[in-house]
Amino acid sequence: MYTKEMLESIKKVEANRVANAELEPRRMTAEEKETLLKTYHPDYKTDEFRVLSVGPNKGEKVPTELAALLQGKSRINTADIDLSKVDYDVDVLVIGGGGAGSSAAIEAHEAGANVMIVTKLRIGDANTMMAEGGIQAADKPNDSPAIHYLDAFGGGHFAAKPELLYTLVNEAPEAIKWLNDLGVEFDKTEDGTMVTTHGGGTSRKRMHAAKDYSGAEIMRTLRDEVLNRNIPVVDFTAAIELILDENGNAAGAVLLNMETEEILIARAKTVVIATGGAGRMHYQGFPTSNHYGATADGLVIAYRAGAKLLYADTLQYHPTGAAFPEQIFGALVTEKVRSLGAKLINVNGEAFMHPLETRDVSAASIIRECSDRNNGVDTGSGKGVWLDTPMIEMKGGEGTIEKRIPAMLRMFEKYGIDIRKEPILVYPTLHYQNGGLDITKDCMTTNIKNLFAAGEVVGGIHGRNRLMGNSLLDIIVFGRNAGKNAAAAAKNTTVGNLTLNHVDEFAKEAEEYCSGAVSPMLLPDYRNK
Repeated sequence: MYTKEMLESIKKVEANRVANAELEPRRMTAEEKETLLKTYHPDYKTDEFRVLSVGPNKGEKVPTELAALLQGKSRINTADIDLSKVDYDVDVLVIGGGGAGSSAAIEAHEAGANVMIVTKLRIGDANTMMAEGGIQAADKPNDSPAIHYLDAFGGGHFAAKPELLYTLVNEAPEAIKWLNDLGVEFDKTEDGTMVTTHGGGTSRKRMHAAKDYSGAEIMRTLRDEVLNRNIPVVDFTAAIELILDENGNAAGAVLLNMETEEILIARAKTVVIATGGAGRMHYQGFPTSNHYGATADGLVIAYRAGAKLLYADTLQYHPTGAAFPEQIFGALVTEKVRSLGAKLINVNGEAFMHPLETRDVSAASIIRECSDRNNGVDTGSGKGVWLDTPMIEMKGGEGTIEKRIPAMLRMFEKYGIDIRKEPILVYPTLHYQNGGLDITKDCMTTNIKNLFAAGEVVGGIHGRNRLMGNSLLDIIVFGRNAGKNAAAAAKNTTVGNLTLNHVDEFAKEAEEYCSGAVSPMLLPDYRNK
């Protein structure tokens, strides 16, 4: 399976393994990181962005692919939509069936609201399910929310909205307890103490995990809770436009049945957008670790309704996506592999960076190694560097990989690669939408009343880069808060006359600049690729 070049490189990796395992590469200075990012990180490639000509973020840049959808054509002709024919009438409408949407629905239901989830695939088909490494929380004696805040604030280039990050870190311990009480099987020692590890950019071991199935285990538990509460879930149904009332407040959504293409109307006193990320947009041609439905739908329908975006020009490229074999190109190789002791090694068998730098710095370092330094390994379809997984058992003892990262072991075993004995090839993969909808502390969008948002669709929580484990935390903390606050707002809300005037007004304003793309995208099209 390996080429001659790969085999020669593996020999160098093996020959240097003991020395590399003992080596502690120095961390970069702030100045070195800044230069590295500006030179190699995809977010700094100016020709890959476009300036928006219409909408609340007019004059700001976003990725070219996203600009085409934000300024695209609606999927509906408003003249064909009868808003008097209401198919669903609820207190709280949750759009999205991942971790944030499920958490919001659970808490809204707990507060006594009539809540419903609509999701374009199935409940649980979300990036939450794909998350592996863990969830951060400062709940150990040598740690504190203040230290967690400093790690995350610095890791996000000091750009996070302070009130959002403050909420994230202070409510983290309670989020872990809530999940544990619901039944999440976190890794624990024999006496019940939570096992915690480091992540990139963390100064304390605060990563709680369920082996390397963390997101799947959390999603399993949340999905069970939603179903056990008999919260209605409308699967295979996408929100394709938001509905406002005559006062400009969020009041529901136009829905599309993905199987029958039937148009349905949902009226609601409050709406929670929890539609997740945008990896399937494949910005700049990158592969992605995201699930099939991650196509920025929430950003599009909210922007058309007048919601403002924050940091929409920043994406996270996870440094370790699978680069070989081609069948799993872009699949996530959890950061936990490096927190357990594996190091990044170039074609010459050299450890070229500290293994736990922040994700943006790590990704840029790998791109530099594979481009200007010409130290990448030719995979046949691109370049990559080695992640020397056998180091894990050198440090942690035999059986560590099977015990701590069984999903990684099995993923590569399918292709004849035993990560206990062989290194694996990795390259950055499009992983996370750092930017998104601008929200207040109560999770309401800053300029549309009764429109709440939670999860990856939100911008500002992590700044311009996210640390490992803060996304699973984010969906729980802000998902729960969005549900609670949406339910509370619904109690004091009377919905006015429903309208889609904003769709027509946006189309008129955007006519000159319209890309011709129909949006939201809903699903990627790979037929001609």
